[in-house]
Amino acid sequence: MLPKSFLPSLALAGFLFGVYSAVHGNQPQAVAQPVSEPAQAPFPHFIAGSGIVEARTRNLEIGTPLPGIVKTLTVKVGDRIEAGAVLFVLDDREPQAELAIRRADLVRAQAGVAEAAASVTDAKTLLNLAEAVTDRRAISTEELDRRRNALLIAKARLDSAKAQVTQAEAQLDAVKTFMDRLVVRAPMAGEVLQINLRPGEFAQAGVNSTPLLVMGNLDHPHVRVDIDENDAWRFRPGGKAVAFLRGNRRFSAPLTLAYVEPYVVPKRSLTGDSTERVDTRVLQALYSFDRGQLPAYVGQQLDVFIEAPDASAAPTPPGAQP
Repeated sequence: MLPKSFLPSLALAGFLFGVYSAVHGNQPQAVAQPVSEPAQAPFPHFIAGSGIVEARTRNLEIGTPLPGIVKTLTVKVGDRIEAGAVLFVLDDREPQAELAIRRADLVRAQAGVAEAAASVTDAKTLLNLAEAVTDRRAISTEELDRRRNALLIAKARLDSAKAQVTQAEAQLDAVKTFMDRLVVRAPMAGEVLQINLRPGEFAQAGVNSTPLLVMGNLDHPHVRVDIDENDAWRFRPGGKAVAFLRGNRRFSAPLTLAYVEPYVVPKRSLTGDSTERVDTRVLQALYSFDRGQLPAYVGQQLDVFIEAPDASAAPTPPGAQP
């Protein structure tokens, strides 16, 4: 049987534990220090946006018009290439065999033209001999008509042989075109940014979730800035803009407006901020910067500040009630 003091002691212990938990549980949590100090806006009134570095020509995702096994990869990441340079080649053994067949067909068709031309010459000679006979009793009218028809038939066969040559040449060109499509070339001058295929791998045609190869012109890279739709009305194309390297605010560079895409789109580039809205829409402005001043890589995020008028001092739109 439990002693009479057990239950009061147990209640007292529970009360003391509750007091201890309440006191220690209400203490403020230590605020985590940021990995690096955030950038500070150099303007009194500004629009802040997150920017992503991309090539001046945008990041071009290279595909292939035909599926096949990669035979040769002629470039590597970081190569600067000219327009028309070969990027990679697909397996061409089957079309090479087809090419040999089509060339043989062309030679046979050309021989048929020579044979038909000889037949025309022979028929013309026989007709000329018959027509040169002055005594019509020596050759019948039927024989003369037969030789004339033979010449017409020979000419028709010559035209048919020439058509076969044209057809053989077209078939040969079709195979050459098919083989040329197996060679993927650079559509412009630029730098190879990423390669996602190797010799021996299968290259799928069409739209791929992972591009086969990415390239772009990095002479004057661009930064694509997302401007919140709530701040879009404050944006001025002539306003100054500065970009800071995320992770080290000591690296910064002035921006020059390249162009604005006048089409508000759903926001896709997320910064990871806990207060960030993902259901908003943004206006995208593209700025260029000197790569020597800002050592940023393609795909890297930058903190961008754009000079803008004060929201509270903004003029009233025309027709609006004060």
